[in-house]
Amino acid sequence: MTAIGDLHERAVQLHGSGLARRVLGAFGWHVRFNGLPSRQGVVIVYPHTSNWDFVIGLLAKWSIGFPLSFWGKDSLFSVPLFGRWLRWVGGVPVDRKHPRGVVGQMIERMQAAKANDEFCWLALAPEGTRSYRAHWRTGFYQVALNADVPLGLAYFDFVDRVVGVDTFVRLSGDAQADMAAIGSRLGHRRGCNPHLAAPVKLPGMDSEGDARA
Repeated sequence: MTAIGDLHERAVQLHGSGLARRVLGAFGWHVRFNGLPSRQGVVIVYPHTSNWDFVIGLLAKWSIGFPLSFWGKDSLFSVPLFGRWLRWVGGVPVDRKHPRGVVGQMIERMQAAKANDEFCWLALAPEGTRSYRAHWRTGFYQVALNADVPLGLAYFDFVDRVVGVDTFVRLSGDAQADMAAIGSRLGHRRGCNPHLAAPVKLPGMDSEGDARA
């Protein structure tokens, strides 16, 4: 895994809402963000241990003007008003019966966006739940690797009261090395309920970045 540079490679700059920044500031929160390396990519958000993460994350998204998308079950988008609201905040309907599955659909979408130079960033909570689980889900890794797009390492830190979207990496395909590097950058962050945070590892790994023998 190699870090994507913080200077000339942060070619995409965004302009967000001052109101959202003021609301966050009123509660003692601030956002760290200095641009994007490309117009397409995946952002993982860790740790995800509270319903407050969505509220804070939405304000952070608006404060930097980041038009992130996130996965949602397609049937939810057919619900009047609620489905429209989901799309408005960035929800993307996915068909779980699609031959290539949710991950395959997103890889196709990301590749099409690259071909047409369209803006397409997907945000995922790799834990997949606010409750404790023994490992992360692998969807983020498959999409970022197979679509060949940058991976943003975002975090909620309730100790420092900061939302960080300031580190971007490119996966190498060596899952052990990649997860070890991700763990070194995100593992020390503390969510609202630290005991619910999943270890930074994929299935089959015993500890951060270490594969089971």
